[in-house]
Amino acid sequence: MQKTVKKLDNNVIKALTNVCELAKRKVSGFQWITHTASYDRFPASLTVICVFDTQASLEQANVEEQDIYLRRQIQTQLLKVGIKLKDARHHVRFDSEQACEAQNNGNWQLRIKTH
Repeated sequence: MQKTVKKLDNNVIKALTNVCELAKRKVSGFQWITHTASYDRFPASLTVICVFDTQASLEQANVEEQDIYLRRQIQTQLLKVGIKLKDARHHVRFDSEQACEAQNNGNWQLRIKTH
């Protein structure tokens, strides 16, 4: 990984870690967060995945507009490290441990590649 790409990735990780710690305390059922990016097309290629424990928790979060809250937090934290997203709705996805287990036998690497 080139030095500039490594620094960019570290900034993404720093921002998303802040979101993750906050979300674990404030959003019921939230478990963890991850991201993928092709840094030659960054930030357009950035995808952030927020993972909940169950589909029911994810659906309840949507009802309570926690998806909007999480997108805003992600956008805010990324902006703090100098990364501007045009529209967080295109960059942030939501998933659940339960769905990964049922559809991909718990293989998150496979699930992230195919979704």
